[in-house]
Amino acid sequence: MPLRAIIFDLYGTLLEVLPPPADAAARWQALWVTHLGGPPRLDLPGFREACRRAVEVAHTAARARGIEHPEVFWPQVVESAVPELLRLPPAARHQLAIYRADFLHSTRTRPEAAATLRAAADAGCVLGLASNCQPYTLPELSGALAPFGLDGGLFDPRLTFLSFEHGFSKPDPHVFQLLTARLQLLGIVPEDTLMVGDRPDHDLAPARAQGWQTCLVGPDADGGWSAVRARLPGSLARSVVDAENTPTD
Repeated sequence: MPLRAIIFDLYGTLLEVLPPPADAAARWQALWVTHLGGPPRLDLPGFREACRRAVEVAHTAARARGIEHPEVFWPQVVESAVPELLRLPPAARHQLAIYRADFLHSTRTRPEAAATLRAAADAGCVLGLASNCQPYTLPELSGALAPFGLDGGLFDPRLTFLSFEHGFSKPDPHVFQLLTARLQLLGIVPEDTLMVGDRPDHDLAPARAQGWQTCLVGPDADGGWSAVRARLPGSLARSVVDAENTPTD
């Protein structure tokens, strides 16, 4: 069957997760002094620990309601860890870097991932996302793709699952059931859909349960991004793979 749709995981797949920027501590200090009225009550490790505890509390409450794989909403986590933010008007505080991932990590897209996205779009595949993520994630993705001349417009919003919008996360089978239903509305059957991710448990196994094709990328993958491109329909995919394997002087 011809491949018609590809759904990508984000973190660890399209986005490589790196340490925070080198100036994160200085920016943390400046945020408190400029916007919260004085030196930080918490250092950055303390902030991350407070966020971890807030996530744990939220997950415990959600599981008690029967949600096996819960997801949090990052702005609520941040405000639980730093209630001083609530002194600011919502429009002002939500623009601050603390509501993004600036103090947690940085990201980039590997060239081979960008090349695969371009080849898949050129081959006529519909592209989507299935990610455990937060409101800051799509801006992160756009920023990481920009150096390659790509942007988030590659991805069909009808085939995009962002966990923070739903309150539950992968590997919940409802994630892939929902996407399968949306694929069917587009006339695409599961057998013509490929899931690309870096985690066999969160990405591949639940996709296979819906009848999708799967491909593992990342350090433990056999074939990785080349294996994804090799599945693309038409001669374009083969030419991309062949070009990469052609020796150069």
